[in-house]
Amino acid sequence: MKTSSKIALVTGGSRGLGRNIALAIAKKGLDVMITYNSNKEAADEVVAAIEKTGQKAKAFQLDTSNTRLFDGFINELTAYLNQTYENPNLDFLVNNAGTALYAPATDTTEEQLDAIFNIHYKGVFFLIQKILPFINEGGGIVNISSGLTRITMPGSSVYGSLKAAVETLTRYLAKELGPKKIRVNVLAPGAIETDFGGGRVRDNKDINEQIAGFTALGRVGVPDDIGGVVAFLCSDEAGWINGQRIEVSGGQAL
Repeated sequence: MKTSSKIALVTGGSRGLGRNIALAIAKKGLDVMITYNSNKEAADEVVAAIEKTGQKAKAFQLDTSNTRLFDGFINELTAYLNQTYENPNLDFLVNNAGTALYAPATDTTEEQLDAIFNIHYKGVFFLIQKILPFINEGGGIVNISSGLTRITMPGSSVYGSLKAAVETLTRYLAKELGPKKIRVNVLAPGAIETDFGGGRVRDNKDINEQIAGFTALGRVGVPDDIGGVVAFLCSDEAGWINGQRIEVSGGQAL
């Protein structure tokens, strides 16, 4: 039986990029826990797929934009870890959960901004804070950002700005957590064909072709282009990579 001494938690792991990340990490030989917001059936399918690789898996329901739920989630998480591994600790946290917002700055409402802030920055910040005491020395955090922090596309001012904040946070955390030998990196995908944002990149032919046209490798990305890179960052081979923004975009808008 395949065993693993390393454990990863992937937020938003029931679909799209998160699903691919979770499976790629499992194929690296890690046990994987995921969170999902509402689609338990999809989350259970990911758990089953991970278990087919020979790794342990578990799904937890969590709205990562609601920090009031975090204490209860941590209690549930550590109870599972204690029961399964006789230890409440894990090794890697991947902050992937998120939603899209496409709106010009002139039309963005306060409610829209608050919603994106809560899931893409506030939730990320405080989930890290709550989980940090349980991350093993030598482990790491991978935050998921976006190519939109470097490439300016009208309509993404709030989303791009908050992802830029996560990139800055990543560098500060890498510095602050260095004494604990915890690495913190941020991965910035280019445009990816998933159901994110209602499948905008995947299903809108004009947008897809436009992005492919200014990408060096001549196409839009797919989840398989991303998951393996995150899995690499959750491995010993990436042990000397810290505080870095890694863009995975096929050479988008060079």
